[in-house]
Amino acid sequence: MDLRSRLSGHNTVRSSINPAVRLPREDKPKAQDGKSPSSEGLAWANPKLNAIKAKVQDVLLERTQDTLDKMTRVEVASLVRNTVAQERDLSLTEQDVVVKTLVNEILGYGPIQPLLDDPDVSEVMINGPERIYVEKFGRLQKVPVQFRSPEHLKATLEKMLAFTGRRIDDASPMVDSRLPDGSRVNAVIHPIAVNGDSITIRKFSKDPFTMAQLTEIGTVSDAMARFLEAAVLGRINIIVSGGTGSGKTTTLNALSAFIPGNERIVTIEDAAELQLQQEHKVTLEARPPNVEGRGEITIRSLVRNALRMRPDRIIVGEVRGGEALDMLQAMNTGHEGSLTTAHANSPRDCLARLETMVLMAGADLPLTAIRQQVSSAIDLIVQQSRMQDGSRRIVQITEVVGMESGTITTQDLFVYQQTGLDENGRVQGSFQPQGIRPHFYDKIIRYGIDLPLSIFGW
Repeated sequence: MDLRSRLSGHNTVRSSINPAVRLPREDKPKAQDGKSPSSEGLAWANPKLNAIKAKVQDVLLERTQDTLDKMTRVEVASLVRNTVAQERDLSLTEQDVVVKTLVNEILGYGPIQPLLDDPDVSEVMINGPERIYVEKFGRLQKVPVQFRSPEHLKATLEKMLAFTGRRIDDASPMVDSRLPDGSRVNAVIHPIAVNGDSITIRKFSKDPFTMAQLTEIGTVSDAMARFLEAAVLGRINIIVSGGTGSGKTTTLNALSAFIPGNERIVTIEDAAELQLQQEHKVTLEARPPNVEGRGEITIRSLVRNALRMRPDRIIVGEVRGGEALDMLQAMNTGHEGSLTTAHANSPRDCLARLETMVLMAGADLPLTAIRQQVSSAIDLIVQQSRMQDGSRRIVQITEVVGMESGTITTQDLFVYQQTGLDENGRVQGSFQPQGIRPHFYDKIIRYGIDLPLSIFGW
């Protein structure tokens, strides 16, 4: 993409220029709590800066035909700064503001780029052009950042979707996509989103959390981490269950790190976000239909195709529909040690959801047969929860034992027992083994894995 398509469509430039990077023109934002507004707010507030930004854009369009693919961020910043420096009536602070804003428009996603660059921000939530929130350290907060108009927001969204080639319009007003850094993007546009286009960006660490790091931050205990490692090495089928934002994908990434490097892994996702470290892996991504309603590739079709790819393990990012039946059949037909996630508030709810999802596949099976499929395929449910203070915990590790009188039976192996909150509002509690040896313990031992019974509270 050339520089012209990245720059603003100022009124002196032909209208064919991509509007995705038009610079905002807004009234001056009010400082909060006596503090100065952010540099983004300054850049959008001052008419003088707006005029200079427009002039800089025109100069850049005239002076260079280089493509941004050949230019580093430092080179683009230097080019912009040299142009801005010619404006003698700008202070150094104002020059910095203009340079930062222009570079973010050219190379990034405009006003929200600093939020995406902030390592402490885990999620960015855009509720229309003027209301932007972030999740930081597990807590939501509004930020003094805005898009200049609904059109600016829509153009920025289209720029986000360009990486994966996904589309969003009146015919397809919802989309799942991802950014080049792996961040997950979900968008719903007006009028489906009544108050303006809504975009949710879930960020992921460039270096995924390891189980050791999850232990350090209190997501899991040492004993539970050791047990989960043994379960993955022992080819136990695991489903990570939890609510939205509970950390399911983070835990799935940590679990997948225990898969031996000599095994062939096939991952299947709506929008690729898993960060497997193994070399021998195949990543498959679903695809929505095109403008003519053709070309759709569903998760279910990918699961079926994966069975023909000689996988040792299949990892489905999340089961949400009929693909659950194909996943269960894969787990029951030689692909042991497979992993997936599901939205549910408890292990029992997770099993009920699996039954419902199998029914969504249109299979004409009696409920007893479905439960038999579920109980024989799933060995372990790892229940994740987001606590009151924003922290994440594995609150239950539950074994699926089998069937009894037409009902799937389970037993808890580990449970997080919350005792209350401290003076700072942080959740207090402890991880407790339940003194139960899992039925698949002998299978783990047969793989030569050392797993002392003391881990289970014996």
